[in-house]
Amino acid sequence: MLAPDRRLPIYLRIQDALAAEIAAGKWRPGEAIPAEEALAKRFGAAVGTARKAIEGLVAQGRLERHQGRGTFVRRADFGNMLFRFFRHTGADGAPLRPTAKLLARRKSKADAATARRLALPVGTATIELFRLRLIEGAPMLAEEIVVPHRRFAPLLALAKDAFGDLLYPLYETACGQIVVQAREHLRFGQAPPHIAKALCLPPKAPVAIVERTVFAVDGQPLEFRVSYGAAERFSYTIDIK
Repeated sequence: MLAPDRRLPIYLRIQDALAAEIAAGKWRPGEAIPAEEALAKRFGAAVGTARKAIEGLVAQGRLERHQGRGTFVRRADFGNMLFRFFRHTGADGAPLRPTAKLLARRKSKADAATARRLALPVGTATIELFRLRLIEGAPMLAEEIVVPHRRFAPLLALAKDAFGDLLYPLYETACGQIVVQAREHLRFGQAPPHIAKALCLPPKAPVAIVERTVFAVDGQPLEFRVSYGAAERFSYTIDIK
């Protein structure tokens, strides 16, 4: 259904209607939406108008086009993005695939800082995860993760071996929560005692700290995580033109 505000151009009203349907799960990540012709007929608009609405959703990162195949709901892939900062390669120079090990999980309550980051009232039930990311069995990153209990309650009942190397696919399959966007903040500091121990580092060793908040299609924060890695292993490359 189109927004009733006729002051908006029809392509924006179509764009808003499709965005709402994506948020409601009408099409899952990786699933194709109807062709432009079908959408134009449905909304009583020109094909060019439907195309402009789709282009707006592509620009927002909600949809992606595949030449010759159609337009699909975008599936976010942030799982290994941290390893652009902590690269590790084998003898042949090829990147090594990180694995993950869940060390602890517990139900908790959001303190003021967590509540602010997850847009929750203070004291709201949350789930905390603590895990390691490893390269060839050696710890590379330690991660502290917190998610709202209301959205992620099934995580407490899962067997530890059900937690794979990537959490976001698990969020989708086990909890029906789809990650579409992430925001990161990078800083440096000293490793807290439990982080130094997990990473086999000396007490107060310098670490790179990456804070990440991820969001659902509706814009609500789904997860806040803090990842720690040895500063001496940190690497960042960017091309400036």
